[in-house]
Amino acid sequence: MLVDFTMPDLDLGDEPVAVSLWLVEVGSSFLEGDRLLEIAADGVTVDLPAPTAGKLRTLFVYEDDRLRPGMKLATIDTEA
Repeated sequence: MLVDFTMPDLDLGDEPVAVSLWLVEVGSSFLEGDRLLEIAADGVTVDLPAPTAGKLRTLFVYEDDRLRPGMKLATIDTEA
């Protein structure tokens, strides 16, 4: 099953939030809770964990892209 990985609302205010670094490459497998990417806001770096175990299928945002809550970040294949 394909699952959308979306940007959570981290209540970081009006500061711009951007992708700093993807920690998992497309095609790589991971477990629930593993760190998938780092985001940066106002000098703070936050790791976003995987909501489920699976394999990263598609990225929709890349390094330095600006993010907002609810934005689709990637697709995860939970049956891989």
